[in-house]
Amino acid sequence: MKSTFSRLSTTAVTLAIGALIGFGCAESARQGNDQAAAEDAAKVQKVRRFGQVIGLKEEMKEKYNRLHANPWKPVNAMIKKCNIRDYSIYETQIDGKWYLFAYFEYTGDDFEKDMAMMAEDPDTRKWWKETDPCQVRLEGTPEGQQWKTMEEVYHLD
Repeated sequence: MKSTFSRLSTTAVTLAIGALIGFGCAESARQGNDQAAAEDAAKVQKVRRFGQVIGLKEEMKEKYNRLHANPWKPVNAMIKKCNIRDYSIYETQIDGKWYLFAYFEYTGDDFEKDMAMMAEDPDTRKWWKETDPCQVRLEGTPEGQQWKTMEEVYHLD
């Protein structure tokens, strides 16, 4: 009987220790996941969303769409290097006039610095020489800017 009890108690102690170790590992993993979630939340909070609008010349609409159907790789690379992601451009016609709407997310720490870097990039400057003549700057667009930035009034993740 003593031998059976001894075996059972050894088994029970081994199981208990294993359970505690397992709990400790699970707790450590949970804490690691909590830290990763906190870091992800910080990144999400860091995202700035932009909406922009500009006119599109009807006679240049086909050229503009053709350019964007095959964008230049160095230009796309520069956009990403400047901490821009989820960049989309839409077009629509309102009251007989064509407009472009752009949406993007900025994930960097210094928007002005990144935009200055983009503006100095030779490939981007060549791209803009192709696309800018297709567009119509809208009234109220700040001097030195091509697109008029819109104010975000609602967002749902």
